[in-house]
Amino acid sequence: MRDDLGLIQGTAELEALASRVTDNSGVYFIPAFSGLFAPYWRNDTRGAIVGMTSYTKKGHIAHAVLEATAWQTPEVLDAMREDAQVNLTSLKVDGGIVYNNLLMQFQRDVLGVPVIRPQVAETTALGAAYAAGLATGFSSSLEELSE
Repeated sequence: MRDDLGLIQGTAELEALASRVTDNSGVYFIPAFSGLFAPYWRNDTRGAIVGMTSYTKKGHIAHAVLEATAWQTPEVLDAMREDAQVNLTSLKVDGGIVYNNLLMQFQRDVLGVPVIRPQVAETTALGAAYAAGLATGFSSSLEELSE
């Protein structure tokens, strides 16, 4: 949507576009640019946008992209649930996409469990910073970091 197609300038614009319409209007986005990965493992599958008509707007495509993002999660979680025999009671999310309220609400609706956002969205980067601080002596202990 952003880098190669140029339909949006930044990821924040995706939510703004999707919010201009009430639904995907029958447009579906299949995010398989390098194949379908977990749980399907099909590297021969390709991405697609289907269901467009002469009434399709950029907002419908944006809505379809957000929905496709959310629908990938239950597929992986179902496979995990089957393997681990554990039911999901909440989903903790991170990364810049957590600022997309429309996606987070849709994800909650799809899963039927609370979606929990961290105070710091980039928790992977935060963890790397914590580890670097411990390794270099900038931080003295895990207790200091938790404070």
